[in-house]
Amino acid sequence: QVQLVESGGGLVQTGGSLRLSCAASGLIFSYYNMGWFRQAPGKERDFVAAIHKSGGNTDYADSVKGRFTISRDNAENTVYLQMNNLNTDDTAVYYCAARVSSYGGRWATRYDYWGQGAQVTVSS
Repeated sequence: QVQLVESGGGLVQTGGSLRLSCAASGLIFSYYNMGWFRQAPGKERDFVAAIHKSGGNTDYADSVKGRFTISRDNAENTVYLQMNNLNTDDTAVYYCAARVSSYGGRWATRYDYWGQGAQVTVSS
């Protein structure tokens, strides 16, 4: 079956960096566009970043643009989220997701598979 497994979360101070990884199995990774979403306590799940299956096109939420970078390694079936200059508003559970559709990368409902999430906590 399809599995998406996030890793790399943790506790970091304001201004610090973390890199999340999401290892995919059970699917042909290069066929899937990938995304990262996050959900803070009591809030909805929000779009963070997305990357085309080729790795050529990326998209970011305004709140993370210039600080976060999404990338992928199709040979390793892995998508990454490099997070720099973190602040307390970035505290959330981060989820990676996979979708076949070429459209709607910012919409959670367009994604076919989800990981279990990784906690990121930024302390002040």
